[in-house]
Amino acid sequence: MPTINAKADDLNDLNGNFDQIPLQTPVFLNSVPKSGTHLLRNIVRMFAPVEQQYHEAFIQIPILGQHIRAFDTSEPKLSWGHLLFSDDSAMALRQVKHIVLVRDPYDWVLARARFFLSDTFKGSLEHLKGGNVSIDEVLNMMILGIHGKSPSLEDIYVHNAVGWLGTKATIVKYEDVCRFVLNLDSDESFEFFSELFGSMGLSDLPTDWKQRVTIGADRNQSGTARENLSNVTDVIPNELPEIQKQLINFSVPGLRELLGYK
Repeated sequence: MPTINAKADDLNDLNGNFDQIPLQTPVFLNSVPKSGTHLLRNIVRMFAPVEQQYHEAFIQIPILGQHIRAFDTSEPKLSWGHLLFSDDSAMALRQVKHIVLVRDPYDWVLARARFFLSDTFKGSLEHLKGGNVSIDEVLNMMILGIHGKSPSLEDIYVHNAVGWLGTKATIVKYEDVCRFVLNLDSDESFEFFSELFGSMGLSDLPTDWKQRVTIGADRNQSGTARENLSNVTDVIPNELPEIQKQLINFSVPGLRELLGYK
């Protein structure tokens, strides 16, 4: 199993600086892996009592049965993970407020490559590090997958995002979270976070919501934020090259449009 060596945060301690309203319904933060999971999770953690946060595991399909109590309606919890679309996931989440975080596939490829090539991630792709393959080849592997070793972009997005479209799940774009975090004084930001937390059962934002969002969105609190990755390579471009964009459009035509990206 791969391991992630990320620094711990102190958000549980900071949470105590705010009055918290108990959750009335379980909430699950789902996401496409490498789509800003920690950003959304850390923001939402500032709006829920620590004792109602499920820190026992990052819930995924292989361990779903061991952590089904995270979705118990008699003891509502805030939990998070990567639950791909399946019959078991749908049944487990049937009475849960379900949020699915997505990211523009163009940027996702870069984030995934950057993470896999850093020392923060330890797994089956260690042989790709140290310049053993070119960055362009790594980007192509992030898109097409590696046979028997790593899933393709299509597999990840179909099962972690597309499958949840049209269900009761609320779809949230990583780019929107980032944009409104940087413009908290705008009416649009208030509307965005009101709708986001409303979909989780919080009817009204507390008066100190901006402070809570600011603390949760602090990149120093995220061990997987780009600047906090261990020994991350600096040769990955800031924008996906045109040929890789075409490769995504070829391998998963219509995906970006389906998710609301133009």
